[in-house]
Amino acid sequence: MNAHPHSPYLEDIPLEEALARWRTALAEAGLARPLAGELIALEEAAGRITAEPVWALISSPHYHAAAMDGYAVRAEETRGASETRPIRLRIGQQTFYVDTGDPLPPGTNAVIMVEDVQVVGEGNAPSDETAHDASRFTSPPQYIEVLAAVAPWQHVRPMGEDMVATELILPANHKLRPQDIGAAAGAGHVRLNVRRKPTVAIQPTGTELVSPGSALRPGDIIEYNSLVLAAMVREWGAEPTRLPPLRDDYETIRQRLLEAAATHDLVIVNAGSSAGSEDFTARLIAELGQLLVHGIAIRPGHPVILGLVRVPAASAQTSAAERLVPVIGLPGYPVSAAITCELLVKPTIALWLGQPVETPPEITATMTRKVVSPEGEEEFLRVTVGQVGDRMVATPIPGGSGVLMSLVRADGIVRIPRGEGGLEPGATVTVALSRPLAAIRRTIIAIGSHDLTLDLLADELGRRYPGWRLSSANVGSLGGLLALGRGEAHLAGSHLLDEETGEYNLPYIRRYLAGVRVRVIGFVRREQGLIVPRGNPKGIRSLADLTRPDVTFVNRQRGAGTRVLLDYRLKQAGISPRQIQGYERQEFTHLAVAAAVASGAADCGLGILAAARALELDFVPLDHERYDLIVPAHFCETPLLAPLLALLGERDFQARVAALGGYTTAEMGQVLAEVGP
Repeated sequence: MNAHPHSPYLEDIPLEEALARWRTALAEAGLARPLAGELIALEEAAGRITAEPVWALISSPHYHAAAMDGYAVRAEETRGASETRPIRLRIGQQTFYVDTGDPLPPGTNAVIMVEDVQVVGEGNAPSDETAHDASRFTSPPQYIEVLAAVAPWQHVRPMGEDMVATELILPANHKLRPQDIGAAAGAGHVRLNVRRKPTVAIQPTGTELVSPGSALRPGDIIEYNSLVLAAMVREWGAEPTRLPPLRDDYETIRQRLLEAAATHDLVIVNAGSSAGSEDFTARLIAELGQLLVHGIAIRPGHPVILGLVRVPAASAQTSAAERLVPVIGLPGYPVSAAITCELLVKPTIALWLGQPVETPPEITATMTRKVVSPEGEEEFLRVTVGQVGDRMVATPIPGGSGVLMSLVRADGIVRIPRGEGGLEPGATVTVALSRPLAAIRRTIIAIGSHDLTLDLLADELGRRYPGWRLSSANVGSLGGLLALGRGEAHLAGSHLLDEETGEYNLPYIRRYLAGVRVRVIGFVRREQGLIVPRGNPKGIRSLADLTRPDVTFVNRQRGAGTRVLLDYRLKQAGISPRQIQGYERQEFTHLAVAAAVASGAADCGLGILAAARALELDFVPLDHERYDLIVPAHFCETPLLAPLLALLGERDFQARVAALGGYTTAEMGQVLAEVGP
């Protein structure tokens, strides 16, 4: 169903239909063809696209050239030469000394290497150092003795060996590589005709937007989408222009849209693409031209807008009365903006550059978790990928369309078609990679409990061993052990306290990893406690204070070692979880707990001292616990994990961990136990 031009109604059409409408509209407007060319110097041409074929203006080499240091001869005069019957040729008459690259003297057609001849003569002979320099001989004339016949054109680069004048060097619509630049120069060119770079204006909108580095107030949003979009557009071969953000005002945006369209090939309006009271993009395009699409059945990125606006004659840079300029409205959420830019802007730029759309490499992987997807939309799921044993595993990254870090951490995208409703654990999926496959193979997958020291370990690993990467997924200690049992990770961070024995990790390993032999490697002992605002305004001192009606708590997720510890201590203190306001509210990391306290969303939460320090909060210590790395034994001997295990024993890294506060590292790197069959 199509919306009325002035209706706020969002369409819900498939991506393929939206792209088809877009291509058809561009073709009807005469915009579905490569852009004209421009002449640029060779030194500026790398990465550009040829607008016409490149033909050789000269041959290379443009003369017969010696390919070796030696003596140029007429090959026919060496016929019959042998070691027992050498043939003498007079230097300066029958043979001529040449250096590599010299033109062959007239009448010669071969070169004998200096190592294969002997210079002889009468009178004063030269020293060994000058034996091949005929000018050093005194009278009478000297000769060379040829000990074996040579073939015509031996050790000669004939004229046109590399390229011949009028030969096709490069076709049109070819992306110029460094070697192509050299070939063009060798063929006699100093400039090349390349496709003009498409110009793309990027206009952020939103009254709440502020520039990076601004002093922030509640409600301010740092405008970084245009930085991301500009970098993407530039990477695809276009020339972006980042325009200053505009407040949500219809007339202001209208005027800026017309100005940008008058001087650019494409205008991207970021935000204002939905159906809210201050979402003006669709209405503006309908007023100024033609609204093609308003809403595509994809997630993230549903409220996308495609259209054309008419640039009046007074501002059009053409002899025509007016021209149509494509406009794309992208959602304001950063993940939605980036993904829809890839889907819609990238193919448009490729079209104007005469290029196919470059597609990322794909691999087949196994999903590690269940994913629920809306059946009416095609979902672009961000995943981390790693090779665990002999298979690739893909783990979905939590976070909605506003979580840019889900793109930063992602190794690739899994497309879930409309109507499928999601994926089951163990499903085979195709992953479009956003990192090189070689990097994927050097990725260590850690699934389990969150700790800030894992971030330090990831940083140290990347700095000390370039190319290696530690990818962490925070699912709690128990979730990490289950992932090891399914063969989905190389290691898991765990601090599970057994209520019956008071022992850490080993009872759970015996219970959940009975069929897997693992090593328990000491990592840190850390301090757990209550994270509270600075100054501890409510005077929270113990777990008993959590039962007060004026105290709100934020908890960790089920299966997290911190939650197990909390339940253990509550049971010891005779406190029921039902007495705690906020017990059921869950966060997945210590930093997320600290952020909830810092923002005022909760009065306290259980976490580690390092998380409290990171956000400048106060801390009420309650307990010390072990945090171990659980590693399947067969991975401990692999080259992949060797760098990480080596780091655990280094004092410099241990000192970095201790500096966070609340950690001791006396057991770091030690094998505390080996459990399993």
